[in-house]
Amino acid sequence: MASDSFYINRRNFLKSSTAVLALSSFGAYGLDLVYSQKKWRVGLIGCGWYGTSDLFKLIQVANVEVVSLCDVDRNHLENAANLVAQRQQSGKKPRLYSDFRKMLSEKDLDIVLIGSPDHWHALQAIEAMESGAHLYLQKPISLDVLEGESILATARKLGKKVQIGTQRRSTPHLIEGKKNIIDAGLLGKISHVEMCCYYHMRWNANPPVQEIPDHLDYDFWSGPAPLRPYVGSPHRRWRAFTEYGNGIVGDMCVHMLDAVRWILDLGWPKKISSTGGIYVQKDSIANISDTQNAVFEFDELNCIWQHRSWGTPPDPEYPWAFFIYGEKGTFKGSVYQYEFIPVGDGETIKKEVVYEREKYPEDLKEKDIELHTAPATRGHMLDLLAAIDQDTLPVADVEQGHISTASCIMANLAMDLERPLIYHPQQKIIVDDNEATALLKRNYRGPWKHPSESYL
Repeated sequence: MASDSFYINRRNFLKSSTAVLALSSFGAYGLDLVYSQKKWRVGLIGCGWYGTSDLFKLIQVANVEVVSLCDVDRNHLENAANLVAQRQQSGKKPRLYSDFRKMLSEKDLDIVLIGSPDHWHALQAIEAMESGAHLYLQKPISLDVLEGESILATARKLGKKVQIGTQRRSTPHLIEGKKNIIDAGLLGKISHVEMCCYYHMRWNANPPVQEIPDHLDYDFWSGPAPLRPYVGSPHRRWRAFTEYGNGIVGDMCVHMLDAVRWILDLGWPKKISSTGGIYVQKDSIANISDTQNAVFEFDELNCIWQHRSWGTPPDPEYPWAFFIYGEKGTFKGSVYQYEFIPVGDGETIKKEVVYEREKYPEDLKEKDIELHTAPATRGHMLDLLAAIDQDTLPVADVEQGHISTASCIMANLAMDLERPLIYHPQQKIIVDDNEATALLKRNYRGPWKHPSESYL
């Protein structure tokens, strides 16, 4: 529990004009002064690139003791332990685990961060909440729709706060654009949205089967997913396979769809359709689409997605972005900037991404850091702490993450089935489509059991 001085200082801080401005403009961003006083016991599952980076952002803004780390790759685990010891105030190395179940059985963590591949999210998230922890769960929250429903049901049953790593909701320049452009009504009636990703991010290789290295427990890494032949390190390459992830739609569309849903206050799509496939990069071992369109239908509004992992973007300044079209103008948004272009002779408004190199110089020493997203992730962490402390829902609550994730999963199903889908979230079925409904739950490799068997 926090000390009395923590609550007194927190109340005084929240009464100040600085705090009001920070909360109204940037959600919980700016609350690092508040949460520097309470000690949070933290664990991380998945100590690769992004999981470790998320953990570092939490260390930067809160008084945490990283108690436990877990990874099936011994090299990842030991490297993360050394870096954490250098970063955290105590200088201690965390306890190390290769099995997340053993780590969570200690039941001594306030917050668990999950940065493992998508096919592990559901089982790890549910077990972490059952151990007593709140969660920072990377997106997409699940690999199938009923996994997401199971995570949501567990969070609500246990009263746990779950922040999903869709951090556009905590991106300073997009928060400002939402407030000053969208909420101010500068676009007028909005009836069309386009979203895209044209990054060449698909793994395009066809390597031979290789020997599994001693430092990696590949069978445990695969877990409930099919055990594909080992063709080299799966780290960051797992996104190329539908057995472990939801392709570029699940990886990149989920961010932009979630941002648009947040900005425009949208819930579940009424209907989802999609076309696409492997049209160009046919020589790769990857089995995710290299070209895909999807339409998410809302009332008098279509949100259209397109990705190509080849060719050039139509707008080089916005290769991964959303474009919101209103009768009075256009709002263009990305992780780097936003732009309002009015109809007629009005003035264009543009805002660039916020960087914090001076405030957090250690960012410049972090390997492979995405500097432009660091402020958003820090804000996301602070928002989670505020939600835990105030018993409110975080800005990227698990329900919102589930809607965005499930919508992207169903776009992939619609592409495969070659027909549109209508999801009924209360009944948890695809309306009038038993074949599609059966695909809302994937088969698990034994001895693992799908969580919907116990939680829905």
